[in-house]
Amino acid sequence: MGDPDLDRILEEKAKLIKENIGNLSIETGALNLSYKNFDNIIHSSKPVIVDFWAEWCVPCKYMLPVFEKLAKKYGDKMIFGRLNVDEYGDIASKYQVFSIPAFIIFLNGKPVDMVVGAVGEKGLEKIIRKYLK
Repeated sequence: MGDPDLDRILEEKAKLIKENIGNLSIETGALNLSYKNFDNIIHSSKPVIVDFWAEWCVPCKYMLPVFEKLAKKYGDKMIFGRLNVDEYGDIASKYQVFSIPAFIIFLNGKPVDMVVGAVGEKGLEKIIRKYLK
């Protein structure tokens, strides 16, 4: 009884959303960024914070629960994304990320602020609150 045209359109829209938004972790509220979605995400109407990280990085592992906690707290006002620098090193280089963890705030696609290192919850929350409306 379903409308085949409507089903096809909904399926195409769902595929497009998945490609452009990436894999949103329900637990963390943070997006997994990649070549496919990075530019679209940073050009959001909301402020965006990107966590540049790598699997082998101990300070990155220390900051992950902090980032996740703040994503849950401020996820309605800001977009939280994570970019693995080992997989997408050219994106990291483009934004002069040479040490990790690095957290960059983007407004309308432009980097406006950056903090590098395991700055803890207070340090990361300070930069986030600076850009909330």
